[in-house]
Amino acid sequence: MNWFLLCRMLGLLGMLVGGSMVFSLPWAFPACGQTEVFEARGFWGIVAAIGCSLGIGAVLHWVGRKETASILRKEALAIVGLGWLLAGVLGSLPYLFAGTLRAAGEPMTVADALFESISGFTTTGASVLTELEDSTFVPRCVLFWRSFTHWLGGMGIIVLFVAILGRLGAGGKALMRREVPGPINEAVRPRVRETAVVMWIIYVALSGLLTIILAVEGLSLYDALCHAFGTLATGGFSTHNASIGHYQSELVEGTIILFMIFAGTNFSLFYLVLHRHDPRKRKSIWGRLAPLRRDPEYRAYLSILLVAAIVLTISLLWSGTYRSVQESIRHSTFTVVSIMTTTGFGTEDFQEWNEFSKGMLLLLMFVGGCAGSTGGGIKVVRVMLFVKIIWLEIEQAFRPNVVRPLKVFGTRVDNSLRHEVVVYFSLVLVIFVTSWMLLAAIEPDDHWVARGGESGENAATAADHSSEKLLDCASAVAATLNNIGPGLGVLGPHANYSGFSPQGKLLLTLLMLLGRLELFAILVLFVPAFWRLQ
Repeated sequence: MNWFLLCRMLGLLGMLVGGSMVFSLPWAFPACGQTEVFEARGFWGIVAAIGCSLGIGAVLHWVGRKETASILRKEALAIVGLGWLLAGVLGSLPYLFAGTLRAAGEPMTVADALFESISGFTTTGASVLTELEDSTFVPRCVLFWRSFTHWLGGMGIIVLFVAILGRLGAGGKALMRREVPGPINEAVRPRVRETAVVMWIIYVALSGLLTIILAVEGLSLYDALCHAFGTLATGGFSTHNASIGHYQSELVEGTIILFMIFAGTNFSLFYLVLHRHDPRKRKSIWGRLAPLRRDPEYRAYLSILLVAAIVLTISLLWSGTYRSVQESIRHSTFTVVSIMTTTGFGTEDFQEWNEFSKGMLLLLMFVGGCAGSTGGGIKVVRVMLFVKIIWLEIEQAFRPNVVRPLKVFGTRVDNSLRHEVVVYFSLVLVIFVTSWMLLAAIEPDDHWVARGGESGENAATAADHSSEKLLDCASAVAATLNNIGPGLGVLGPHANYSGFSPQGKLLLTLLMLLGRLELFAILVLFVPAFWRLQ
């Protein structure tokens, strides 16, 4: 491991995170319209966080200032894994220095702040904050930083790093391959810096467009920006306790649905739509949309969303949850898109829905968006590949002499990608089950038993709440590992993670990082051989 190169890169990344905090400072002033008085606590807390971040980054960069070696595979993995950890630690400083309150009279602990910060950067949207609309709990400028971490992490802080820094050569390509999600990464092209810049331009343009539309629809500039950050990053942090349901506006919900679908799409397809090289199709909108129409993953992505929304609508009407077809379609569509794209915004408390509907939402959590999108989850293309692999294996059982190649996007898939998909599914299953059991073991039973009534409840009632604990822990692991945010049970869209123990929050924080970086960039950090000198 080239430690000096690692220090230099982490130092630059630390200074980038510290510098990005500057954009939160204006919202501490009354002129921005979000507070009646100057928020000195939040302002100076962020200023202190900026100073610490820049200082830590500068020291790390100074240590490795003379190192000019190229970034190799091992260094790329270390920079991405440790870079996200460093960003999470530095991003937690504004919460701590500003004295943010988790609840009335309860300041955020280090575990709380780290959870909130990494939840933001990984676009998970899980929160420990119980009161978002009272600036005495969370200063407006700190709440803006909370949403801004979504936006930085959505396209990827490493991709931004490559776009700004440049001159990394093959090292930049290695870094982006570690961070841009998906097994088939068409976004990483030979001119890696140009790719990073184009991806960020598309990302910024969509964010700006959504901000303008939301402002026209009646949201304040502050709310429009924060919800645009949460939507395009598929994060889900809101400035209101009731999330998008606060606005009670079908127009706002429809706009958010459309842009959540955009955010769950492979951003490489947007690039291809904007750069069609066939002059005969430049004037044809239908021709320009050919990359979207012909992409098998995108068609599967839209098909899953449509079918799930229809099934959920019928289920909610059948169970009597909604008597109006319009209301059922409205909330079903928003929830399906929000959950599958791993955004996590809410309009209704789906914890009150029937068990089949909740079960379907739990399955959608694992699917996620397209490869190369800002969405989390396993990714649609991996699900497609896995289904094809299973089908081929079943056929092989009764036709052992038939050799049928595995194809996706019209191209034959080699055995290495096939092996990667199977290993990835296996790792997700192992991590999910292990983390589920570990979380259930470390969380005290008293928290769940107390929900059932007085301490004198009988053994049967206590057992019922122990089973609720098991399901709640499974939901928490699924929601954080797939970067969803809200889950089922005590983690519904109108609840949060404040009730978990500090050790439980740290475990869930690790799961967020594993999900965002697709396992390997974090798992290698725990392998001793990875750190040995070459």
